[in-house]
Amino acid sequence: MSTRTLISPATLARPRGKAVYWAVFALVVGGFTLAFLGPMYWLVSSGFKDAQEVIQTPPTLVPGTFTPENYTRAWEVMDLASLLFNTLYYAFGALAFQLVFDVAAAYSLSKLRPVLGKVILGMMLATLMIPATVLVVPQYLTVLDVPIVERNLLNTPWAIWLPAVTNAFNIFLLKRFFDSIPKEILDAASMDGASPVRILWSIVLPVSRPILGVVSIFAVVGVWKDFLWPMLTLPDPSKQTLNVGIYSLSNGVPVNVLIAALTIASVPTLLIFLIFQRNIMSGLTAGGLKG
Repeated sequence: MSTRTLISPATLARPRGKAVYWAVFALVVGGFTLAFLGPMYWLVSSGFKDAQEVIQTPPTLVPGTFTPENYTRAWEVMDLASLLFNTLYYAFGALAFQLVFDVAAAYSLSKLRPVLGKVILGMMLATLMIPATVLVVPQYLTVLDVPIVERNLLNTPWAIWLPAVTNAFNIFLLKRFFDSIPKEILDAASMDGASPVRILWSIVLPVSRPILGVVSIFAVVGVWKDFLWPMLTLPDPSKQTLNVGIYSLSNGVPVNVLIAALTIASVPTLLIFLIFQRNIMSGLTAGGLKG
């Protein structure tokens, strides 16, 4: 059975059809490449320009004045080393909590099947339809005065970690992957006397490395790129994240130095995507088909 395509093999075999196909293909790929890489090129190149060249109209495509010292000044003036350490601390702390609690929740819903488990999963997925900005006020009031313990969590890592713990999307991804693990393997381990915790640790987690990698990337990038919530909960400049710190220190900083700082701030997330893009796609598609 042949696969249907937009262009038939007979048409593609003709010289004119092949030329049109490759012309359209090059145009589409070039357009998308320009749309995605154009802003990145402008960001990086503007960091090498002087302040006057950055704001001039029309903008220059190639920097007329090459000043790499802008990146050194941005690193020193905005104390990017301290902001980078804070962001890494918050991101990997949130990752640790998500791996513990989200894996436990997904495993319970997938394999332990508690009473009203489907209702609980449906309610969690329903929260994905609520805009994040709607939750800002109740979350802020909660960290301002945590119920029962009556603690103020502002300017503490817990203000970042606790809201990131229960991520409905990550729980759904993990549950879908756990559902694809053959039940016979878990039943055999159970008959050998393994407890549910031992089954999770010795069987489920080792085969779940692809999806755990995806969840880890989402957790780190989610904290890294967040701006509004850290700005509200971390007013102390010494405890702010990279994005918030650059914004707080931007007053009086030359625009070219500010752009250099923004370029440095965007490099880690780009590297994560370029290095782990294959893992992201394989992890997202893993568990889609049972076998």
